[in-house]
Parts: sequence; C-alpha cells; structure tokens
Amino acid sequence: MLQTQETKMSLRPALILASVLAAWSAAAAAETIKIGVTPGPHAQIFEAVKPIAARQGLDIQLIEFSDYVVPNAALDAGEIQANSFQNQPYLDNQKADRGYKIEAVGLTVNFPIGVYSKKHKAFADIPEGGKVSIPNDPTNGGRVLLLLRDKGAIKLKDGVGFKPTVLDVTENSRKLKFVEVDAAQAPRALDDVDAAAINTNYATQAGLDPVKDPILREDPKGPYVNLIAIRTADKDKPWVKILVDSYHTPEVREFVLTKFKGAVLPSW
Repeated sequence: MLQTQETKMSLRPALILASVLAAWSAAAAAETIKIGVTPGPHAQIFEAVKPIAARQGLDIQLIEFSDYVVPNAALDAGEIQANSFQNQPYLDNQKADRGYKIEAVGLTVNFPIGVYSKKHKAFADIPEGGKVSIPNDPTNGGRVLLLLRDKGAIKLKDGVGFKPTVLDVTENSRKLKFVEVDAAQAPRALDDVDAAAINTNYATQAGLDPVKDPILREDPKGPYVNLIAIRTADKDKPWVKILVDSYHTPEVREFVLTKFKGAVLPSW
C-alpha cells in the first residue's frame, strides 16, 4: 500500500523519538571505568585504546599517577578499576608485601630499562668508585643489578631471582657505589652521579632517547613485560574482556611501533 504524504509526516515524530530512545539506550548501556597510568607511554597508548573501547560501549577515563606505589593502592581500594604501569615481578612483590587482591589480565608492552650518563660515553669509562643510581623499589632496582651482572660489571649471589638487592652483590671489582633513588627522580640524579638507571617512561619525560642514549640497555626479551591489572573481584565482569581486546588490536600495535620507534615494544 502506498503511503500518503500525510502518513509519512505523521510517522516522522515517531521515528525521531525511536532514534532518540536508541541513542539514550546506547549511552545508558555504556560502562565507564577509571584506569590508572603513569605519564608518558602508558598514558599515550591508552589514548589510542580509548576510541576502540568506546566502539564496544566501554568509556575509559585515565587517571595519571606520578609514582609506582599509589596505582596499586588506589586499585585495591576500588578508587580505579584497572591500572597499566607495572610488570609481573613488581605486582607479585606488591601483593606479597601489602596483601593486595589484584591480578593481571593481559600483557601490554615492554620498556627495556637503560643506564644513562651525562659524563661518560660508555659504561667502561666510569672510574673506580663511580656512583651509579638505581631505582629504590625491589623490582626495578633488582632488574638494574641483573643488567649489570649480565654485562659483567658485577657478580651476584646464586639464586637471587628477579629481585636482588645491593646486599646480594658478591663481586664489584670497580667498587661502584650504588645510590638508591625513587624511580621518578632518577633523571634528576644524572647531574650528581656517573650514571643513572632510568625507566623508559621517566626517560622519555626527561627528553632522553631510550634507544640511542643509554650506555647500557636491558634485553627486551626479559621477564619485565608490563600488564593490565584489575581487582580479583572484577575478573569475570564483561568490561574486562572488552578492555583487553581493545588493547590487543592491530591498531594499537601499529601505534606503539610508529610512535615509540623501538623504545617501547608490543608484547602481545
């Protein structure tokens, strides 16, 4: 049956109302989560993840933290729903020390840690008794000591695992002095030490090139792959799968490779 012009016009308000209701329904169905990140690459990568997740009804709000301690405390307290800044050894250490009910749900990227210097062009140029700053948290400080061991600068006790401390150094032929500093303050230590181990996110914030500038650099295939963490109580919620799937996309992988040019490596 042919519709008259009058009939078509009478249908138009109903169609408009249906469209408005559909849009309202979609907005109502969208879920918002807060994700804790550290400034720099983690935050930048999640800016690329946000529109992908939004297409699947997940609205991501990023909360930036300037250190490595608060994001897990905020997650465990339910102030945020996920975080993206840490690797498994660090998370395991935090859970053991503080009893957090947090777990990993997906791998993200790897940031090979580097040792930088304003005074020396090679690590071998550091004089006897030279000062080397390392992060003061067990995981990142430990990974620097492992790096120095692997490069032949020191020897460590057998069986130290992923978290050796300066107390585990058994041989230090050049009598290097290790200065422990907060990871976020490591770039500032460069003026006061012969060399400083600096995490990639803090290095990039300080204007350093994590590929070209280090005088030593960690093996990118090591165990320190970063991850997305959530509260254990949330692990079966639908948004978790959307979050991880949105991160593990070809678009995000291409963004990482193009944006960071080898300083940050996709791990999925």
